[in-house]
Amino acid sequence: MNTGVLAQRLHATMAASDDGIPLYKRLKSAIEAMVVSGQLRPGEVLPGERVLAEGLSLSRVTVRKSIESLVEDGLVRRRHGSKTEIANHVEKSLSTLTSFSEDMSSRGLSPGCVWISKEIGRPSPAEMMALGAPASQDVVRLRRIRTADGTPIAIETSTVPTRFLPSPDLVGNSLYEALDKQGAMPQRAIQRMRSRPATERDGELLDCPAGASLLIMERRCFLADGQIVEFSETRYRGDVYDFVLELHR
Repeated sequence: MNTGVLAQRLHATMAASDDGIPLYKRLKSAIEAMVVSGQLRPGEVLPGERVLAEGLSLSRVTVRKSIESLVEDGLVRRRHGSKTEIANHVEKSLSTLTSFSEDMSSRGLSPGCVWISKEIGRPSPAEMMALGAPASQDVVRLRRIRTADGTPIAIETSTVPTRFLPSPDLVGNSLYEALDKQGAMPQRAIQRMRSRPATERDGELLDCPAGASLLIMERRCFLADGQIVEFSETRYRGDVYDFVLELHR
């Protein structure tokens, strides 16, 4: 959006708000309103603090405080350098068993992946425990960056016993499509979620700062007869991925 038009719309929204609200909160609310209405779209870069301050006749301290608050809320994110862009949030329901590709496609986003590695080997102690597999049983291990419309969303490591997936080369963009063709589509899963800061390597792969919040999802998937078909660990970027759970009384 043209900087002049953006400033006019933000100024009009701020002018209509309560004068008793601090200026930085009024600016924050105005930006939020433009995001909700679709006037500011995911991936769109905001003008720099100086440009916004001059266009709105505000101090740079006020603009900076608004932007920092938006960053904390996950509505915008700072890219490497000085650019600040509208975050592209993706919601994931915790009540249904779906693949990453299915999640992205259902939201009108194009799922993709960047392969880090595909291999066959012996399971690690953690994989043995999660899969209930003996040390002598080979597993397929898949590690990749998952993307939505080209934006890195998560780092995913999936481990599947070779009796269900004989070769990693059978997997294209979707592991579940490959498992379905092998007659081994997961029917239910147990998930555990936790958080931790991103490492330097995580930051490089996910295009986020080291120390940024990651949501870690560990999942064990089962066939209808109770056999464990997959163990996965997925590290989601906390600034672009939200988990949603519907509750009933």
